[in-house]
Amino acid sequence: MPINTAVLKKVCEAFGPSGHECQVREVILEDLKGCYDDYQVDVLGNLIVHKKGDGPKIMLAGHMDEIGFIVTYIEDEGFIRFSNIGGFDPFMLVSRRVIFANGVQGVIRSERLENFRTELSQSKLYIDIGAPNKEHVEKLVKVGDVAVYSASFYADEYKVMTPALDDRVGCFIMMETLKQLKNPKFDCYFVFTTQEEVGLRGAKTSVYTVDPDYGLAFDVTGAFDTPKALKYSMKMGGGACIKIKDASVICHKAMIDFLTKVAVDNNIKYQYEILDMGGTDTGAIHVHKSGVISGCISVSSRYIHGDAEMCAQSDIEDCINLTVKALETGI
Repeated sequence: MPINTAVLKKVCEAFGPSGHECQVREVILEDLKGCYDDYQVDVLGNLIVHKKGDGPKIMLAGHMDEIGFIVTYIEDEGFIRFSNIGGFDPFMLVSRRVIFANGVQGVIRSERLENFRTELSQSKLYIDIGAPNKEHVEKLVKVGDVAVYSASFYADEYKVMTPALDDRVGCFIMMETLKQLKNPKFDCYFVFTTQEEVGLRGAKTSVYTVDPDYGLAFDVTGAFDTPKALKYSMKMGGGACIKIKDASVICHKAMIDFLTKVAVDNNIKYQYEILDMGGTDTGAIHVHKSGVISGCISVSSRYIHGDAEMCAQSDIEDCINLTVKALETGI
């Protein structure tokens, strides 16, 4: 069935750079009322939602945080210097609008450079909120304040396009799975993690709380189907991505085989994900204590860490169906 884009929109539009995920957490909890047995919020702000089931304990993880910007210095003329929260390509930032938690908006611009292509770096960028000087800026924005991209959510019958798809789409997959789950063959802990973009930090702590037998993360991965893209097989519309490896993990063969069998048995479209870069919460979960049998289901997405991240609705649906069937089948 078609995905609920109204819920996805609400989750994606919640303000939540790393370390400031409380608004996202509130949206998730409100949407999931009546769908779980209990929940807790830990010291780092991870939301741990428990759905009881017969069988081994599984931790499902998707991160709430999005990449962002933090104010480091305000110049006398009113221009705001900033540092990154998470990874950025500075070429993707120029002329992008940003919004602070209090609603103040601005635009990222670059100093004048003799050679834009060779000289552009984050240190050359600034945020302009249109204020005439430092005194006026400090009435609205202070050092330490954080901002995120300001762009609208868009969905049509084929795709969604929005900031923060990484990884609100993973949170959405978990939310919709929890709503549809009838008879889980696992004792399920749905963990909506914090601070993934700055080093998988929420997953590193919450895995100690859950102490799972199995782990399964949800995130985006690249779609390498655009002109002159790198030679990886993942493509938008190719189905749920079953991760084999990335820079943070080599997924356990038992989990890869299990997810593949569930997909085949239930006629769910899937593709394999292999990357030489990046990482997800799986990277933290699989090395917990003496090791956790872990995997990851990804959504192949274009323009990750930009303000117009894009993926196919059909891939989101495939990920939800694969997760529900996997939890109801048991390993």
